[in-house]
Amino acid sequence: MNTPSSKALINQDKKISSLRIFLLATATVAILILFWTMGSFKEDPFITETLSIQGEAISGSKLFKINCVGCHGISAQGFVGPDLHEATQEMSDKKIINQVIRGLTPPMPSFEIEPQSMADLLAYLHTLN
Repeated sequence: MNTPSSKALINQDKKISSLRIFLLATATVAILILFWTMGSFKEDPFITETLSIQGEAISGSKLFKINCVGCHGISAQGFVGPDLHEATQEMSDKKIINQVIRGLTPPMPSFEIEPQSMADLLAYLHTLN
């Protein structure tokens, strides 16, 4: 009977292990890309509705003064939160809405806000540029 040596078996195991690692890494990257692209196509109904509404900057200014000045300052110059004068140039409206309703960056709280009010707030933020 011709049996392989232990050295040959170890080398064979190393080749199999390398192949398994490569396949696992490739599968992981493929899954991550799939989830990333799926997330891009998924639209949040709140964001879609908000973006379809014409906001009023005057109403947005009032909302800002009630809810936001404590962190962003009376003229949105920044305080605890960042200066918002160029926020609409640095971030898309979708990202701004997400930030407001989800509070993605601590200490920013999340806000429950109606689509019209969010559209008004966006309109006001666009006047700060």
